[in-house]
Amino acid sequence: MNEETGTLGSADIARILKALPHRYPFLMVDRVTGMRADEFAIGIKNVTANEPQFMGHFPDNPVFPGVLMIEGMAQTAGVLCICSGEAGNATKSVFFLTIDKAKFRKQVVPGDTIEYHVTKIARKRMMWWYRAEAKVQGALVAEAEVGAMIVNA
Repeated sequence: MNEETGTLGSADIARILKALPHRYPFLMVDRVTGMRADEFAIGIKNVTANEPQFMGHFPDNPVFPGVLMIEGMAQTAGVLCICSGEAGNATKSVFFLTIDKAKFRKQVVPGDTIEYHVTKIARKRMMWWYRAEAKVQGALVAEAEVGAMIVNA
């Protein structure tokens, strides 16, 4: 971390896999950029046609499920908290606490790149709450407030 600016840089897939317990097919973020302390980050998810959810959602009209966008928001926030060091250095597990004010605005389809913009609202001990917006090419596609608790594994 750059002590003067609080920036953490970015997390590639290897760093994400070290930070989170999630694995394919439930890993919903490919990269995290612009991390600043535990305050802000942008998660990147490249949506591809070969993902398993499209076999049933929907075979003739593939639409990325909104609930998986919410999960991507939470995973981005989890990577940020763990990489910031604010959660300590032991192996961690991340558990969802809350989902509030969720809204889905536009469909996301294979070929889209989702950006999860997460901004910290509050923190209490090992619990964090974030305001999150999912965007595709700058257009808001979903939003929510998510909360999670990080515990030693």
